[in-house]
Formats: sequence, C-alpha cells, structure tokens
Amino acid sequence: MVASKTSKKDLLAYYEKMLLIRRFEERAGQLYGMGLIGGFCHLYIGQEAVVIGIKAAAREDDSFVTSYRDHGHMLACDMDPKGVMAELTGRADGYSRGKGGSMHMFSREKNFYGGHGIVGAQIPIGAGLAFSHKYMNEDRICFTFMGDGASNQGQVAETYNMAALWNLPVVFVIENNKYGMGTSVNRACAGETLYGRATAYGIEGRQVDGQDVLAVKQATEDAIAHIKAGKGPVVLEMMTYRYRGHSMSDPAKYRAKEEVEDMKTNSDPIVRLKGLLMSDHKTSEDELQAIDKNIVAIVKEAVEFAKESPLPDESELYTDVLK
Repeated sequence: MVASKTSKKDLLAYYEKMLLIRRFEERAGQLYGMGLIGGFCHLYIGQEAVVIGIKAAAREDDSFVTSYRDHGHMLACDMDPKGVMAELTGRADGYSRGKGGSMHMFSREKNFYGGHGIVGAQIPIGAGLAFSHKYMNEDRICFTFMGDGASNQGQVAETYNMAALWNLPVVFVIENNKYGMGTSVNRACAGETLYGRATAYGIEGRQVDGQDVLAVKQATEDAIAHIKAGKGPVVLEMMTYRYRGHSMSDPAKYRAKEEVEDMKTNSDPIVRLKGLLMSDHKTSEDELQAIDKNIVAIVKEAVEFAKESPLPDESELYTDVLK
C-alpha cells in the first residue's frame, strides 16, 4: 500500500466500512439465492476500497451518483443498512418504499442520487448535479461513477465535452473491474487506458490502484485540489476487480478460477488494509475480529428488519409513475 501518515483511528474506520460492505454483500447474495431478493442484483465484493477511499477524501455535502452496482456506495454514504436491505427485498420500509429494488434507491439527505439501471444513464446526471453545484455557487463536487463497460457509451463522450466546456466540478470515476457483463475490457475497449479518452477534451486523468484504499484517497484528494483550483473536471480510472459475476445470474465462466483466487490472495483490499493495521499500527487479531463480529451483527439486524418490514400496499402500484 502507499506510504501514509493516516492515523490508526482513520484506518480502522476505513476497515470497518469496507468490511460492512463486504459482509452486507455476502448476505445479499445469500438472500438472492433464497429468493428473497428478486430482479437483478449486482454485488460490489472486491471493489470496496474504491468508494471508501473516495468518501474518505470527499466532503459530507459532496454528491454521489452511480450505476446498478450501488449497494457499496449507499453504505459508504452512511445510508442505513436496514433501509438498504429492506429495499433490496422489496419492502415498504426500504429507501424507495420497496418499489426500486437493488438498482434504484436514493437518499437526498445523504447526497446519494441513485443507482441507475440503464448503462451509462447516470453519467450525464452526474454532470447535471455538478452544474447545479456551480450554478448555485455551492462549494461542492459530484462524484460520478461508471464501469469500464459504460465508458464505451456515447453519452460519456458527450458529457466529457459539456463538463470540460462548462468547467464543472465533477470527478468521473471509472471502476475498471476488468470485465463487462461477460467480456474482458481488452476485447471491448480500444486504447491503452479508459481515462485517456477524456484527454481529447482537455480533461486530466490517471489510473489508480483501486485495491489500495490509501492510494484511492490520495488520488481523490489530488483531483479535488485540481477542481478547486479551477482547472476543470477529472477522470480517475480505478483498477479494481469483482469476485462475483456481473450480476447474480452470471456464473462468470469466462475467466479462470485461478485468476480470481490470485486476486483474492494477493490483491484483496480488505486483506491489504488489515496487513497495514497489523504491521504498522500493532493492531491485534482480536481487535479486528471484534470489528467483524460487530459488523456481522449489524448486517443480521438489517436482514431481520427487512424480513419483518411489510410489502408495499397495493395502492402504491400506480404512485410515483410518470404519465
């Protein structure tokens, strides 16, 4: 991991948040297999350092918007795990009253503007949020997330152009987990980098080790300083990895098991942070196990809350529908 003077207290906070995402997603996968979560469900397991590193550098009032692989972003933004799990299971106490499910929940209170199910749809929305921040003279930045597959969408190029023209306070975060729905990024994306496409519009960018929460935090701090200096938007290409399939319906047979195991063994973001805590801050195994035990209890509580929450009333069927 990158050298850092980050305090043990802060590192433990990052570790706890990353572990919360990991344990929450593992449980969500189990509930999907039991038929308690319907529709699509895209897990964030393996990518936890990206959103936690960014959130560690961002301000509380900065805005976030992302795609359908969104549960980790919600938890990073301090949305209540109980409300998130209730929404996943289609319950009335969920963030979208049980009508959005895995891909569509929001919290204006936490400045989280969605999960979006249409590939690439959130990217112009992110620029719109950034435009709003600038228009209202708010000292805020919008962090707009996309996957490597979405980076091929036409609206990305259009958004880059407008963001550069209008000098918008936006950080475009490409979570390059090496595979689209079933295709390696090398087979679907021309060029050596994904962030490099934005240079045609004069937008600064770089690749970042997305498995190192401190490297992510540092790169985000640099991007924020760039924007605050009036130099325009930034693209951060986070090199990360997802352990599961594209969604729960994807068996991920297009990659070797050895590749996945190698990433788990040598590049897991939680294991790497755990190693730093133990080697540089003398954190004991017991201390870390206590954190894990507490996280497991939080996730269990969220599951029980979701199971006990009622289904939406039939009268809700036609509410919130645009005519």
